[in-house]
Amino acid sequence: MHFASNPALPFILKNWQGNPVSSTGRFFHPEYPFELNWKDVAKWKSKPNPYAKAKKTETWRASVVKDDGFLQHDRDVFVWLGHASFFFRMNGRNILVDPVFGKLSALMPRYSDLPVPISKLKKLDYIFLTHDHRDHCDMPSLKELVKNNPQVKFVTGLGMSTVLSSFVKKQAITEMGWYQQFEDEAIGLKITYLPTRHWCRRWLTDTNRRLWGAFVFQTNERTIYLGGDSGYGEHFKKTASLFPKIDFAFLGIGAFAPVWFMQSFHMNPSAAFDAFQDLKAKHMVPMHFGTFDLSDEPLGEPLRLMKGIVKEKGLNGEVVFNKIGEAMTYL
Repeated sequence: MHFASNPALPFILKNWQGNPVSSTGRFFHPEYPFELNWKDVAKWKSKPNPYAKAKKTETWRASVVKDDGFLQHDRDVFVWLGHASFFFRMNGRNILVDPVFGKLSALMPRYSDLPVPISKLKKLDYIFLTHDHRDHCDMPSLKELVKNNPQVKFVTGLGMSTVLSSFVKKQAITEMGWYQQFEDEAIGLKITYLPTRHWCRRWLTDTNRRLWGAFVFQTNERTIYLGGDSGYGEHFKKTASLFPKIDFAFLGIGAFAPVWFMQSFHMNPSAAFDAFQDLKAKHMVPMHFGTFDLSDEPLGEPLRLMKGIVKEKGLNGEVVFNKIGEAMTYL
């Protein structure tokens, strides 16, 4: 075992040596080591789906606002583009996170329209990629964005240059290890990469050759936690100890069924709400549902369950339900 990091970036966690890497060159989370078990996959696919009937009769589709107005001004804003894709403007910087703008494959269509044409996403400063999974790191989308934004810079996890180097210049890619911080000093924007309970793979033999994680964006005005993909774990409480004033936590609530299989790397709405509480954030923004059919539950089930939790807890504005394409200002 050895430890990996970007030597050009500082650590924010005292005594952290870097990301553990196994003797076979694979990243792993010390508290949640992950190895894809094909027997579990076979068990999942062979068992009856309790949601099967509901899935066949599901008519819900995510609401989409088709309005490019947020691209016509320079005010700070965030816009959900579907699934885990977001447009952020922070201190004047135009940022995309995990942009996936088409279908995943012939067998995995897109169930929500893209709110703005990809051709209109110009003058981008950064593209942040949480990890390499194809519903977060989509080659056709990224190549088109780079074509339209030759100046754009990428910020992502260790090892991701192997995915991007064929169409992105090396100097335009900043790789980060967990607890490392990147700073855009000109505008006072700090970005920290943090652990999540997840994994990486794009092909059959490259499991965990690249790193996965969450981002924290900090300005003088606000702190935003962008959770990427994660199962529930103690890392949310640790994040709260490092960032005690999180304004918004963007957390996945979909692709959760069956829970016995998915809970190691995705959260259901209940677990996501627990993570929100652990983070001690002011607001939660649910994501990672309604665009791609990745698991057993119907497309609208994560949202229905999340709204049920909000009603049960008597919340009033703490959970922000935004439509795809709806421009939201920071409260």
